Amino acid sequence: MSYGVRSAVVRFGDTVALDDVTVDVPAGTVVAVVGGDGAGKTTLLRALVREQRLVAGEVEAPGKQHIGFLPASSGSWASLSVTQNLDFVAGIYGLSGAALDTRRTELLAGAGLARASDRLASQLSGGMRRKLGFCLASVHRPGLLVLDEPSTGVDPVSRIDLWRMISQAAADGAAVIMSTTYLDEAERAGHLVVMDAGQVLVQGSYDDVRAHFSGTVTRVAAAARPAWSWRRGPERHEYWPAGQAPPGSQVVEPDLEDIVIALSLVRRSTAGVRS
Repeated sequence: MSYGVRSAVVRFGDTVALDDVTVDVPAGTVVAVVGGDGAGKTTLLRALVREQRLVAGEVEAPGKQHIGFLPASSGSWASLSVTQNLDFVAGIYGLSGAALDTRRTELLAGAGLARASDRLASQLSGGMRRKLGFCLASVHRPGLLVLDEPSTGVDPVSRIDLWRMISQAAADGAAVIMSTTYLDEAERAGHLVVMDAGQVLVQGSYDDVRAHFSGTVTRVAAAARPAWSWRRGPERHEYWPAGQAPPGSQVVEPDLEDIVIALSLVRRSTAGVRS
C-alpha cells in the first residue's frame, strides 16, 4: 500500500505553492520532506490530508478515519489534561475501554508523559505539547501519519523519544510523512524529498540523494562568488555546479545541508535565467 500525490498543483493567487509535485509514501516507510521557508512542505502535507484543494493532480490517501495529522501548531486542547486530550481524540475514532487504556499507557510511556498525565496541556512545555500532539495524531494507529515539523521546540533528549515513536509507527505498518528543519532527522528517514519554491528538486534515499549530487563544495575564507556560498558555523562553503573549483581549493564532502542549499541555489539560478 502506498499513498501520496500525483502531479499536484496548488496556487495562491499568482504564487505556485506546488508545481507538478509527485510524492509516494509507502506503508512502513518514513518520508522526510525538507527545504527552506516557502518550499511547499506544509502545503504538500495539507494536500495529503485533504485540507488543501489541488488545482490539478490527484491525492491518493485513505479516508479521514485512517489518517493522523499533526499540524505545525500544538495539536492539543489547552484546557484539557493530557489524559483528557487522548481520551477525547480516541473517542472520535471509536477507541474505548481496555483497548484505550492499553494504547494510552503505551503512548504516554513512549512520549515520557506518564507523570504529566493529569496536567493541563496549557501547563506543558512547548516540547511536551508537541509530543502530546504526536500521541493524539497516532492514537488510532492510522494507516497514513502526516507530521508537520513534529520535533520543533523539542529538546534533544525528547527528540530521541519522538523519533523512536515515529519509527515504531512505520514499523507497525503506517505510511509516515513528515516535514522537518532538522536535517540529521531527515537522514534517518527511509526516503527524502527536497523541495524549493513548490518544486521537488530530488527525492530518494539519503544514499541516493548523495550519489546523484554533482558539482563540488569547497571550504573558503572569502567566497569568490557570494551568491553561490553560505555560512556553515565559523566557516563558509561555496558550490561549483560544474565541479570547476579553482586549483588548490579545499574540497569538502557535502552533507545533506550542503546538498539542500546547493540544489536550491541551482533552481533559483535556473529560474532567474528563464525569467
